[in-house]
Amino acid sequence: QVQLVESGGGLVQAGGSLRLSCAASGIIFSLTAMAWYRQAPGKQRELVAGITFGGSTNYADSVKGRFTVSRDNAKNTVYLQMNSLKPEDTAVYYCNKKSPPMAYWGKGTLVTVSS
Repeated sequence: QVQLVESGGGLVQAGGSLRLSCAASGIIFSLTAMAWYRQAPGKQRELVAGITFGGSTNYADSVKGRFTVSRDNAKNTVYLQMNSLKPEDTAVYYCNKKSPPMAYWGKGTLVTVSS
């Protein structure tokens, strides 16, 4: 049974940092490209950052230079280090397989950036 558990969100002031974690189970994590997505209020879910099983990464233009995705295959965990946060980064953040994502989604973790 697939399970994705996101954590690490919270309230932070603009310019601050957060580190999100996502623990995965029920998939062959070490062979799976993973990604972080986010959904802001009233908007569609969007891909924020992806990482292949080999460690290659890609980012949405809006977060390049500020966010860093990484993974620990021994812990079946993917991370998202978010620096220089902006109010427009406010959203619920989810992890999932990189395109296409699975139909299953975890509960996500809420990130709120105050101005």
